[in-house]
Formats: sequence, C-alpha cells, structure tokens
Amino acid sequence: MPLNPALSVRGPKHSVTEGKTPAMDVKQVRELLRSIPLTTAKGTPDLGGLRDRAAIATLVFTAARAGAVAKLRRQDFITDGRQHYLRLDEKGGKVRSIPCRTDLQQYIDEYLAVIGVVDPRTPLFLSLVRRTETMSGRGLTENDLLRMLKRRIKAAGLPAGVFKCHSLRASTATDLLEQGVELADVQFLLGHSDPRTTKLYDRRKMQVTRNIVERISI
Repeated sequence: MPLNPALSVRGPKHSVTEGKTPAMDVKQVRELLRSIPLTTAKGTPDLGGLRDRAAIATLVFTAARAGAVAKLRRQDFITDGRQHYLRLDEKGGKVRSIPCRTDLQQYIDEYLAVIGVVDPRTPLFLSLVRRTETMSGRGLTENDLLRMLKRRIKAAGLPAGVFKCHSLRASTATDLLEQGVELADVQFLLGHSDPRTTKLYDRRKMQVTRNIVERISI
C-alpha cells in the first residue's frame, strides 16, 4: 500500500500524574503504630504485637515494598558498629541497604529479644502458630503482611478496606516531599530509576484540591 490509512489516526491521550493507591496521613500512621498492644492480658510480651509494630515500622521508615520486607532474614538486620541497616532484596534483583531510624532499630531489637532468634538464615518476621503465642519458624509472606496490616488498621479504628502495604510507601514519599526533601533523594529511597515513577507517589495535589473545594462558597 502506498499510504497507511491509519497513519493519521490519533489515539486518546492517557496521562497519569498520580498513583491510585491511597496514602495514609502522618497522624493515621502514628495512630496505627501506637494502637498495637505490646503486652498480653497476663502482662507478658505480646509476640504478635511486637512483630507487627516492627514490620509496619519497617514498611514506613524504609519505604520498602511488602515483597522486600517479607524476604528479610535475620542476617539482613546488620550493623557496622555505628549504625544499623536493613539489607533489602528489592524488585528487579536490586539489593539495597537502608539505614534504620533509632525507633525502628529499637522496635526490631525488642521483637528479636523476645523471640530469641539466633540462626542468621531465619526469616526476620516470623508467623505465629494459629491461635497461640508461639512462633512457627516460617516467615510472613507478602499476603500475610497485607492481612496483618488490614487487621491492625481495623483494630485502630482507621478506615478498613482502604489502605494497603503500598499505601505506607506512598505516605512516606508524600511526607518527605511535603517537608521539602528533594525529589531525587526520595527517588533514591524508593529505589526508582525514573523520577516520574516517584512523582506517582506524591499525594500533595490531593491536599491542594481539598483546600480548593472547601473554599467553594455555594
């Protein structure tokens, strides 16, 4: 054919400037972490509570994907004598070391002190034997983390069925950008190769829109 009849056809434009995953705000994340019980009714350490606080804090303070957190082993919680790190096996085969905040290090230390894990190959976040306070030796899967997060969100009185593990990643990115942290630094933390991907995690535009619609005087 001398001429392609479809050459002049233009498809509909589709521009995505913001991801679909809803983000929790700072107040909600703090409320979620505070709501997790750390002792049982008998006054003994709550293994599930200590584990879940450490796991959720890891999702928040490293901005890691749930899949990477589920892969963590005891040997991936490391220190150079000055600073603790989490060595994350990320998407696409990337391996990154993220420094632990002081409170995150404390949460993980308190959890590990109770379960007494010594084998470095043991999963960092262990599952519990059903309806008991005994660790099974099996690590939490990505789906286990999601179910745990939904359960803790509901128990904290936060909107149920809305937030996912990825919501915490978006929450962290938005919080840092709101504080004026450079996009390139947030991009590095999230492990993105393209800054446009990082921008999809920015929920500041939703807050601007909310401020605008509240000013409608109708």
